[in-house]
Amino acid sequence: MPVNTNDQGKLFTDIEVVQRIFAHIDNATTDLGTQSWKEPTDNYRSKARLMAELDILQSRSIVFCPSSALANIGDYVARDAANVPLIVVRGLDGVVRAFRNACRHRGVKLADGEGCARALVCPYHGWAYSLNGNLLGIPHEAGFPDVDKATRGLVAVACFESNGLIFINQNPQVSIEKGIEQDIVPIPKIIPDHYRLLNSASQIVNTNWKLYLESSLEGYHIRQTHKSTFFPVQYDNLTVVEAFGENSRVTFPYQSIEGLRHNKESDISVDGRLTYVYHLFPNVIISTFPGCIQVNVLEPIDEATTRQHTYLISAIGENDTPRLDAISQGQQFAAKGAIEDLQIVLSAQRGLASKANEFLEFGLFESAIVRLHAHLAKEIERASK
Repeated sequence: MPVNTNDQGKLFTDIEVVQRIFAHIDNATTDLGTQSWKEPTDNYRSKARLMAELDILQSRSIVFCPSSALANIGDYVARDAANVPLIVVRGLDGVVRAFRNACRHRGVKLADGEGCARALVCPYHGWAYSLNGNLLGIPHEAGFPDVDKATRGLVAVACFESNGLIFINQNPQVSIEKGIEQDIVPIPKIIPDHYRLLNSASQIVNTNWKLYLESSLEGYHIRQTHKSTFFPVQYDNLTVVEAFGENSRVTFPYQSIEGLRHNKESDISVDGRLTYVYHLFPNVIISTFPGCIQVNVLEPIDEATTRQHTYLISAIGENDTPRLDAISQGQQFAAKGAIEDLQIVLSAQRGLASKANEFLEFGLFESAIVRLHAHLAKEIERASK
């Protein structure tokens, strides 16, 4: 079957996905793209290419984190986005704002990591800023007679909260209050209301960010790579692939989906029967698991190094120990498969150094990866004009 394409964000319903999966099972088929793709290996190794990709990340609206990572007033996340230090914070009015993470005195970062504060205070000299970015106070202010506090607040970055996700746009031409909403119109509501943050983490991965991302976007490798983890649970090379805007959704069914064969449509629930993997172009993966959702943001550091920021969120209450334990067990299982993927990706990174290939080959089973590279090429070409 061909990939479902819709630029307005209309995806198959759960029932339609299940029906499509059963058709694939019965006919030993899978969704197919319309073209293959040859991606030059230089595009994974070139510093100039990485700079062009970072320019894209800095000029468009991208997911920074889930809203639940900033659930309370004063909550902040301070980290690099496209190699630019940013701090995103929920203000006293409940509005999320983003700023360049640099004091207006000597440029020192105001914070690192995650936390909660009523003011942002520079650790160097104590210049203090409100949660809306205004410069509140300067220690020994008499020593700075030329500083106009009204004009020396933190430098704002466009920020927008929608459907449980926080988006940023570092393009200085984009309005702080408006202007990025249209960029996210194709993105459907992925995160239901009332989800809370269970945990967050970050790790350095010694591979190009695209190599790492690619491992999430196809089921062609399930049997070979995940012999004792995902393959006994899922299917080999059976996925449903949908395109919306520049983004993709890849559905990985579990073999337990057979239990829905004779259910009435009103009784069909896909929780625990499949994983939806949403690729939000360019660098974000959101995956659904039983009882929880994982948000992964991949930040390129250099041509061969990526920092992965991971947020695990759920609607399960903090006192529901049995269900939380089930999530923990499921995540431990998923982590084993992720380690197998990482080992393969690290091998692919080393393979780049062999110079055996002028390009990497992506076939019709790997259409979501083709979509990634086609849109990256399009964006880079557009920016060069």
